[in-house]
Amino acid sequence: MTFDDSTAFERAATVLSENDRGTYTVPTKGLYPFQWNWDSCLTALGQRHIDEARAWTEIETLAAHQWPDGMIPHIIFHVADDGYFPGPDVWQTGRPVPTSGITQPPVMGFVLRRLYEEAKDKGLAEAKARALIGAADAWHRWFYAARDPEGTGLVALLHPWESGRDNSCDWDAALARVPTDGIEPYQRRDTSHVDAAQRPHKAEYDRYLWLVQRFRGLGWDNAKLHDASPFRVVDPGFNAILIRSDEDIAALGEALGMTGLATAARARVAKARAAFERLWSEVHGQYLCLDRVTGELVESRSVGGLLPLFAGLGTPERQQALAVRIAEWRAATRFGIASHDPADPRFEPKRYWRGPVWLIVNYLVADGLARCGLAEAAEAVHQDSLKLIEGGFAEYYDPVTGQGLGGGNFTWTAAMVAELVRKRAEAVA
Repeated sequence: MTFDDSTAFERAATVLSENDRGTYTVPTKGLYPFQWNWDSCLTALGQRHIDEARAWTEIETLAAHQWPDGMIPHIIFHVADDGYFPGPDVWQTGRPVPTSGITQPPVMGFVLRRLYEEAKDKGLAEAKARALIGAADAWHRWFYAARDPEGTGLVALLHPWESGRDNSCDWDAALARVPTDGIEPYQRRDTSHVDAAQRPHKAEYDRYLWLVQRFRGLGWDNAKLHDASPFRVVDPGFNAILIRSDEDIAALGEALGMTGLATAARARVAKARAAFERLWSEVHGQYLCLDRVTGELVESRSVGGLLPLFAGLGTPERQQALAVRIAEWRAATRFGIASHDPADPRFEPKRYWRGPVWLIVNYLVADGLARCGLAEAAEAVHQDSLKLIEGGFAEYYDPVTGQGLGGGNFTWTAAMVAELVRKRAEAVA
């Protein structure tokens, strides 16, 4: 089905409404019945075009479940639902409202600034931003304390799920170090909702669960988890999102007169930017992950290495090289941006983060391209995104055929469509 902008927006609004649970939104019925961290933040970008107050509520609900140490978990289990695994009985984090014990890409700062600066209700926006900026700032301070204990300026992931790119090829080597002995018996639920060929393999799931059990055995003490994890990977995409959100927290803090908070955020950004170019690979013409255990770059070309555009990282020459890489990947498929290099033998166009296109990643990369003065490349990525919804508002898409994959009527896909078509209408006006 082909959508004009008006129809696309109406359909997106319907999906958002279907998945709205009043104070939070589920990613989709069945497959993901709880609140996910970066899903909610990015969902608010779409919600604001329908109801600004509701968009702020989405972030408030997430922030209300921040841990005392500053971490904002990646799942909040607001209601009981045995349709998802692993549930709160596996995590056992001991929170008043059950949560997972790990986190996700920190897009909150970026979203807060955008909601504030582009709000129609300025009074509401200022009140909400003042109430929420402290949570985002505390979360960022937690990242550098708990995930960069040696003060390098870059934070490590301790579990593939934290990346948001769960089964990316980037994690293969580090994940292979994770044992599989002693895993409690489990039954996956995801493959009862979605074709197993579109989901991570059991061998990966075994290791995901071993890490959860390891961290649970340490009482989810974030002062211990970094050194205790055999999986410690510095992801350029994740760090770029953190840097961008810290920049946005600083700008928002300055606008609200919170100079101390803004100054501290700027200092974090400066240190991270100075450390970041350690992740550049001349051979591959993009950024790569760093395995903190081995001290070596990971020879794996994924969309995570293109996301540094989102923070305007790198020299103009390196930014142009990333644009060339994106153009090459788009030329190798019918739709972009694939989540992994189509030329890599490990590329799988239908398996979750080992090849498929995700509209939220397209949105973040395109935002970065525009920021770096590469507007034409940004528009090409936006066009790919809007063509893909002809296959429905899917969780992700086959970059070769455009087939919708994973969950259907997916919230953050709808949110990105709402954001794209409304921003395009504003540009024309």
